[in-house]
Amino acid sequence: MTTESIQSSGLTYASAGVDIEAGNALVEKIKPSVARTHRTGILGAIGGFGGLFELPVDQYRQPVMVSGTDGVGTKLRLAIDLDMPDTVGIDLVAMCVNDILVCGAEPLWFLDYFATSKLDVNQAARVVEGIAEGCVQSGAALLGGETAEMPGMYHQGDYDLAGFAVGIVEKDQIIDGTSVTPGDAIIGVASSGPHSNGYSLIRKVAEQHDINAPFGDLTLGQTLMLPTRIYVKSVLSLLKGSTPIKAMAHITGGGITENVPRSLPNNTVARINLDSWKAPPVFDWLAEQGGIAADEMLRTFNCGIGFTLVVDASDADTVIKQLNATGETASLIGNIEAGDKESGSQPSTPAVVAYA
Repeated sequence: MTTESIQSSGLTYASAGVDIEAGNALVEKIKPSVARTHRTGILGAIGGFGGLFELPVDQYRQPVMVSGTDGVGTKLRLAIDLDMPDTVGIDLVAMCVNDILVCGAEPLWFLDYFATSKLDVNQAARVVEGIAEGCVQSGAALLGGETAEMPGMYHQGDYDLAGFAVGIVEKDQIIDGTSVTPGDAIIGVASSGPHSNGYSLIRKVAEQHDINAPFGDLTLGQTLMLPTRIYVKSVLSLLKGSTPIKAMAHITGGGITENVPRSLPNNTVARINLDSWKAPPVFDWLAEQGGIAADEMLRTFNCGIGFTLVVDASDADTVIKQLNATGETASLIGNIEAGDKESGSQPSTPAVVAYA
């Protein structure tokens, strides 16, 4: 095709479905939200080709960078259908920063990727405002991001999200679970609900019910859209103390039965007392309405525990009190026993032994 024929046809990027001006308008609209996440280390301003961050190397002897990336999953489908984009940004940040927190890392900055068919500036701004709120809750800077308008790739009104977090930890303070021994205590920290996992199953159950029906003080939809709890500031405050934390786990996809063992050495298994905490009512509702078996619930959902820590049994009460003082709801939920988490001390012994 010649240049003359293209010009005479009047084709433009906008007529192909991509509105550059809308993208520029979004950048201007989200600047106040991004400014809320400012922290020491940021160089430059949003809108450049790359985000600049000066590492606080003077505060570390052997700094190690820790990174994590994730999305929100099919919880986005609910957010779109219910026109509730305000909190999925918090979920996005939470799924990344809680993961790198497991190593003992402090989040430094966050990057987001927002993709849609046709950019709705107000919708996108609401999502980014949620991302900024997640960054504020975790202490990370929203250093930059990407907005992609891709007609033909998404249905009208749909969007997708991905995020990337970078943190820092002193090399000799990395938490890797190697010091865990039988007799140690397992502390669970409460979740706000399903967080951002298991939503393909949740949606399957919910499609048989009125999503706008009352559910406690909220509607069912609002309950299912409660954002993922961010544990960063509470746990970092704990790590600055003198009590050794031996292992931590973020309870995401795979639930308690698959995530807790990831934080343990091979010669140990976790024994979890399912009666040691009160899960949010939505989990009982899901199990009952979906006819979901207990073992399936435990390997799909967090079932009310969003984060776990392993400490010496003598330190358990102290750690629980410190976490509760920061606004968390923590409790003793189990202990570590001898065994082989790969094959079990016997073929029938799982890496997590749950009992009620």
